[in-house]
Amino acid sequence: MESINLISTFAEFKELKNIDKATMAGVLEDVFRNMLQKLYETDENYDIIVNIEKGDLEIWRNRKVVEADFLEDDNLEISLEDAKKIDATYELGEYVAEAIPMSSFGRRAVLAIRQNLASRIMDLEKANLFNKYKERVGELMNCEVYQVWKKEMLVFDDQGNELLIPKSEQIPGDFFRKGETVRAIISKVEMINNSPKIILSRTAPEFLERLFELEVPEIFDGLITIKKIVRIPGERAKVAVESYDERIDPVGACVGVKGARIYTIVKELRNENIDVVNWTSNPQLLIQRALNPAKISSVVISEAEKKAEVHLKPSEISMAIGKGGLNIRLASMLTGYEIDVYREGAEAEEEDDVALVDFSDEIEPWIIEEFRRIGCDTAKSVLKISVEELTRRTDLETETIDEVMRILRTEFE
Repeated sequence: MESINLISTFAEFKELKNIDKATMAGVLEDVFRNMLQKLYETDENYDIIVNIEKGDLEIWRNRKVVEADFLEDDNLEISLEDAKKIDATYELGEYVAEAIPMSSFGRRAVLAIRQNLASRIMDLEKANLFNKYKERVGELMNCEVYQVWKKEMLVFDDQGNELLIPKSEQIPGDFFRKGETVRAIISKVEMINNSPKIILSRTAPEFLERLFELEVPEIFDGLITIKKIVRIPGERAKVAVESYDERIDPVGACVGVKGARIYTIVKELRNENIDVVNWTSNPQLLIQRALNPAKISSVVISEAEKKAEVHLKPSEISMAIGKGGLNIRLASMLTGYEIDVYREGAEAEEEDDVALVDFSDEIEPWIIEEFRRIGCDTAKSVLKISVEELTRRTDLETETIDEVMRILRTEFE
């Protein structure tokens, strides 16, 4: 009866942890054979029959029939007299098979079996979890926040497995409460002290790539390829894309109508500004596109040193560098060249202008895109046009334009 209880307990655990029947039967047999080896120093004369479907287990011992005077090991041999008590037809040299009840092993042995079984199942589940997530590195996940600590955040997947998002893998500005849903990619899977540690990330470039695949059908279908992504999480990112269909504008497809597609991604990334550029194998052209919205006069490349000298008009320099140097830093990361900016000619130095994209923390990205659509890439280019003219040429409300003008004027006061 106790063997049946053991099987039932294991079956319940199996249903919970999704362990296949063959593995379950193998673990059970192995646990009982270990017990037999400890009790009798051998398990070779025992047959263990596991029936997972019925939920029972049988242990049969096989002993050779010998004369009573020659009996040396009553675990391996049985006297002819005792054999005939079981069945009168037994003869010398034959083998007697008899079922061994669980009660014969004693209470301590049964308890040890239960403990060993629980330990083996736990180890098996840890290995299964490790292997499952090892194959899913780079995959996007939706998890439930369970606990938020100073250095990391504990989340659960849809099966209740524990995953971690360290503070270093969270976007600056991330703030989650218990019970909320968080998106992240599987970044790293390690086995530490025989326990799997699954690390998720929201700062990896692959996280941004998965979001683009989710929001842009052309990327998911393979019509547009993401060639490279560079990020400064929470601040700015540059994404180089290429289309395999000449009829598809990769940048326009990624941005969407009125920035609808990219706005969803920007919102997920805590208003991280995203520049989408057309990929090209021409390094000079790629550098020009990467430094957008600045207008480049000329580029001189040194392949040996992987350096690029970029010459611009004085009015374009601030846009090329960007707020806090983010634009030129990301452009260097995207192109693989160390970029140095040089002032062109001897023009009188003008008051530095500021690129509109540098106001993304105060102005919605889709509003900035609307201004860029009519050729206004910088703060001064917007301020030069009247509110009435901007209202006429864009799809923006007058109140929205007034607020943008106020923000831009503040920059120069």
